[in-house]
Amino acid sequence: MMSAPPLSKKPRTSSSAPAKNDNDGIPVPEITSLDYVNLTSHTDAFGVDPIPISWGHPDPLVRGPVICTVRHSSQRNAIGAHSGSYCIYTGLAVAAGKLNPDYVPNLKLTRPVFQIGPHKSWSDPKKVASIDPFGHMTTEVYGGYLDKGFDIRPTIAVTKAHIDLPETREAVASGRLVPDSKILMPNGQSIVSKAAIEPVWYLPEIARRFGCTETVLRQSIFRMTNGMYPELITRPDIKIFLPPIGGLTIYIWGDPDTIPDEDIELTCRVHDECNGSDVFGSDICTCRPYLTHAIEECIKTAQRGGCGIVIYYRKEGRSLGEVTKYLVYNTRKRQEGGDSAENYFACTEQVAGVQDTRFQALMPDPLHFLGGKSYQSIDHFIASLVKLTILLFAPVTKIHNFISMSDMKYNAIVSTGIEIVNRVEIPKELVPDDAQVEITAKVFHGYNAGKAYQGIDENELKKTVGREYAY
Repeated sequence: MMSAPPLSKKPRTSSSAPAKNDNDGIPVPEITSLDYVNLTSHTDAFGVDPIPISWGHPDPLVRGPVICTVRHSSQRNAIGAHSGSYCIYTGLAVAAGKLNPDYVPNLKLTRPVFQIGPHKSWSDPKKVASIDPFGHMTTEVYGGYLDKGFDIRPTIAVTKAHIDLPETREAVASGRLVPDSKILMPNGQSIVSKAAIEPVWYLPEIARRFGCTETVLRQSIFRMTNGMYPELITRPDIKIFLPPIGGLTIYIWGDPDTIPDEDIELTCRVHDECNGSDVFGSDICTCRPYLTHAIEECIKTAQRGGCGIVIYYRKEGRSLGEVTKYLVYNTRKRQEGGDSAENYFACTEQVAGVQDTRFQALMPDPLHFLGGKSYQSIDHFIASLVKLTILLFAPVTKIHNFISMSDMKYNAIVSTGIEIVNRVEIPKELVPDDAQVEITAKVFHGYNAGKAYQGIDENELKKTVGREYAY
């Protein structure tokens, strides 16, 4: 039988709680020797004492840090690993001898380049449960833990960039966009703030949103990943899960501080990844042209003094994956009668067993991460907690221009209390010829038609057919 891994740690107190420094109340880190393999398939492991997490508490120190690194196996309070699906490459780097498994990142110069929050919405699990709202504040609010030797990783990184798109340059050349050397440069580059976010799930709320019990959620994920995460079953006390899926990126044009102000214009698109179209320009769908149109509208909004947001989710092929998506393409093109709008959704269901697994229940969380009444600084935030003035603040969130026709996304957002004023459809001239099948099927089945797509009826659905391929 494999023995439990030895721990290098200071003696515990007589209490069952972790030893604490009398001055700061932070537990003593227990460093796991990585020469041993710690099995997680058994319950009641000796010495396990995870750092408590009170998800939804507005004080980050009371809420507690998310600890999901390999150095603190007994104090780890989250299932999974950092970096989503890329965690496997970390294992490969260790196996190849290129990465020391004991390495702890130097986070000294990694703090966000602009402030996001804190917002009151962060303390409501119904608003934020799929990301850690304090994930970008690791060095700021958990510096005491880092100084003491804990390996705590940020799950959000905030930076700035220049975006260079041929469509934006074309818009400048045609006069649709006018450079101002602040938001949009004369060469067509636009200036953005951006945040990369890894998923961090609070399982009780995730289960509630999907209308099931936490036990059913845990068992379903465990079963459908071929038992990849035994702790989903053996550790019901651990409520945090870092799933092996893609995260998201938020791109912001204009001043991010204006986002919570409902009197300042806000334009937004929530976009699900489509590598074939977004990157390589495949014309079977509207993904890239709708994305670049949204970026153009975001730039215009920012130049009017407002703010534009594009949230880019890694949900390739409706979260079914690119292989499944291409199998569906083949099915659509080879079916009797050709690629028809009438059978658009049926082909996906024929291959995947379901039309869509994006399930937009988690999609609004980044909007609540960005929005709500903010505090001037984390110090002011904590001071306000002491005075209990947080109870006086209520989040106010409004999207003036929603660059999406999706009924699923619209319904998911407004159900969380966010007001959407205008729904903006993709201009008809931007829809590629072979994407007429997609847009016709989606509008017929409930997508917002706007003014451009009125009159799509059953006859239009039946007669809309895509390009034929000789295969």
